[in-house]
Amino acid sequence: MSNIPVSRRRFLAGTGLGAAAAALAVPRLAGAATTAKVGTPAPTFFLPATTGAAQNLGDLRGKIVVLEWTNHECPYVRKHYESGNMQALQREATGQGVAWLTIISSAPGTQGYVTAPQADELTAARKASPSAVLLDPQGTVGKLYGATNTPHMYVVDKTGMLVYAGAIDDRPTTRRADVEGANNYVRAALQSVAAGQPVKTPVTRAYGCTVKYS
Repeated sequence: MSNIPVSRRRFLAGTGLGAAAAALAVPRLAGAATTAKVGTPAPTFFLPATTGAAQNLGDLRGKIVVLEWTNHECPYVRKHYESGNMQALQREATGQGVAWLTIISSAPGTQGYVTAPQADELTAARKASPSAVLLDPQGTVGKLYGATNTPHMYVVDKTGMLVYAGAIDDRPTTRRADVEGANNYVRAALQSVAAGQPVKTPVTRAYGCTVKYS
């Protein structure tokens, strides 16, 4: 008989991770749980990916990392996916060796919550290209990073320093037409980091739907 509590076994079954991933299903923080702040080291965390494996942010040291908080039902997120803007940025970044982690912090029963198989179906249907999709239904990592909206974007440099946090661009609307001509803060941050330069606008105010924490 498994020694995993019944409620936890049901959660694992619902996410599609299975009993083998039980030890990885609960978000964990490495070291002190300090709140994320631009200009300081990005807090390290472990989260289960939709594949069932754990993603350790610390293992990505030496790579530029993008963290994307998402909710597929949010009209602001839909704007960037239905226009192809988010996918294009993902392909551009990962093609240059950037690790792109899409994180879902919607709690069970709330808007945007998905199981692991459902998340993978969304990735395929939208032709998205993240390095991994991570599940944070307890909101532990989302709250650690202060993610308030979807999309909420973060960039971590190769040394593990958080160098950007905020909106994807400067057009806080749901209109797909506004993607064209927008100042994409994430792209600009990635270009600056790749060139070894400071990010010109390191903090902006994220816009979108509120993250659906429990």
